[in-house]
Amino acid sequence: MVISAMLQGLVLGGSMIIPIGAQNSYILGQGIKRNHHILAATICMLCDVILIGLGVFGGSQLIASSDWILLLVTWGGISFLLVYGLISFKAAWQNKYQDFTSEKGLKSKSAVVATTFAVTLLNPHVYLDTVMILGSVGGQFVGNEKLAFAIGTMLAGLIWFYSLAMGAAKMAPWLAQPKVQRVIDILVGLIMWLVAYSLFSHQF
Repeated sequence: MVISAMLQGLVLGGSMIIPIGAQNSYILGQGIKRNHHILAATICMLCDVILIGLGVFGGSQLIASSDWILLLVTWGGISFLLVYGLISFKAAWQNKYQDFTSEKGLKSKSAVVATTFAVTLLNPHVYLDTVMILGSVGGQFVGNEKLAFAIGTMLAGLIWFYSLAMGAAKMAPWLAQPKVQRVIDILVGLIMWLVAYSLFSHQF
């Protein structure tokens, strides 16, 4: 049963993390630029590990028990996703990708660290996925099975974030093409707005 709980965590964790979101799109961009992409992946992975741990071991109950916290997290997530999507659409509209992988388009290590924390911790949707959803499911397990479920979900993040960063870096010559970058920005914008709509629709 412990192995089964871990596999459930791995599958559910993957289903929460793999769909393109703020974290994934940022890591994808850093991977294409080969600009501290492993560092960005590590920060995202560690943040998810902490949030999943909080959710599985009690944090989800705290949020679920307070309507105003849940409302704040939800509307904060909607606002963040709408703005992030708008930024992606603006980039696609302006179509200025010539400096995407040049020295001019690269960020310092401190800037990458700050931005990675921002797209992770300032995105309330991350809390809904890790603390609320994964936490609620994990709360149904007890003892070693709960721990195994948490480890499974954490492994999903570890595998995915590093695979995304290294895969993007390896495919950088193709992904960095202006036409491809424009399509990626349009897709990211659409996904951000679709997720925002999904959060909005659950309020009514």
